[in-house]
Amino acid sequence: MSQVVVEEDVVIVGGGIAGLATALGLARVGIRSIVLEKSNELRTTGSSLSLAGNAWTALEALGVAHKLAPLYPPLGKGTVTDVTTGATREISLSTTTKNGVMKAGVRAVHRKVLLEALAEELPADTIRYGSKLASIDTKTTPDGSTTVLIHLQDGTTITTKVLIGCDGVHSMVAKWLGLSDPVESGRWAVRGLSTFSTGHGMAYSVEQFLNPVTRAGMAAISDQEVYWFFTSKYSTTGREEKFKTDPAEIQRAILDHFAKDFPAQYKKVVERSDPASLSWAPLLFRYPHHVLLNNLTKHNITVAGDAMHPMTPDLGQGGCAALEDAVVLSRHIGLSYIKNGRRIESKDVAGALMEYAKERRWRAAGLILGSYLSGWVQGSGSNWLMKLLRTVFYMFVFKWIFSLVNYDCGKLPTTATANTTSSEDAGRTKKD
Repeated sequence: MSQVVVEEDVVIVGGGIAGLATALGLARVGIRSIVLEKSNELRTTGSSLSLAGNAWTALEALGVAHKLAPLYPPLGKGTVTDVTTGATREISLSTTTKNGVMKAGVRAVHRKVLLEALAEELPADTIRYGSKLASIDTKTTPDGSTTVLIHLQDGTTITTKVLIGCDGVHSMVAKWLGLSDPVESGRWAVRGLSTFSTGHGMAYSVEQFLNPVTRAGMAAISDQEVYWFFTSKYSTTGREEKFKTDPAEIQRAILDHFAKDFPAQYKKVVERSDPASLSWAPLLFRYPHHVLLNNLTKHNITVAGDAMHPMTPDLGQGGCAALEDAVVLSRHIGLSYIKNGRRIESKDVAGALMEYAKERRWRAAGLILGSYLSGWVQGSGSNWLMKLLRTVFYMFVFKWIFSLVNYDCGKLPTTATANTTSSEDAGRTKKD
């Protein structure tokens, strides 16, 4: 017989960036939630990620930016080098506020440090480790509102007024909503972290390298650590099958085959990789029109992060968009909560989730499309047509795509905000 846990107001499935950030955003406006994490501890696997200006705006709203920013120097510029021709193009990574003030837009951070910073701010017992989702049901109560029943693999049943799926690319909550499965982009990626005990001597910038079918890059995290990545189309020989789960084979394949003609500095970074940091994965994304046309919310259930908008990493916006989601979702739920006397009311929160989906739908679809186009143009051959497209891309299109990064997701609500501003207006309140 299932053990029934007394109703929770908000349940979040998944303890990654989106899940922890959403739990923290809700906590900041006074809403208690629980996070169901299938692992037995905080999932700190993975090396690093880049956080652009939009992510730091979200982290400021969540109240943790001050813990992270001093640890990671800003990356002021980037370079893109065509390995075949040797031509190098410089790209600014700074962003401009509405007041015309330039600010550093990108920092490379440890994924582990980011997750720990979010988790440390959560109330005790927020994260329930070892909680594996089995199924989801809903029932209508006599007053016409909806209650969500979450069944776990250990036989536990949790009833809740709100369910938020932050359970990644292969989200069970997204499947329940009817969202399409992510599709393969035809490319794969390796990520790693390298350590130089006496210092690497590199500038704090992002250096990228292209040849007809591959794209790679590296960025300093600290004076001793460098984050690097490598992406490629699948080879016709199926070589990738040999190193999907073997870190030593991953490293050897990149150095001896895939990146053998890349600059010596990049290969030196790959050589110094920490084997435990190396990971291989296919690059998946959800079709943008599916995000626009399908259900992102139903009843009192919605999704955030990769569960909503899996995208290729070519703009470095996966984690950034997840942090945006957390602030926007917490704002809409928070406004409903404050309006109802600091209570979660099922009927009203369903409308809040609809407003959240409306605000995030076009933004998420644009980031998916921009990321895919960026990766396609930069790694789809070197014939005259692709060279022309690449030139046009960097001269005109890239500026528009990168402008997507210069985005302000707004602030979290306060009681005063709810009393003086409508939900829609408060949702659009932006910082300069």
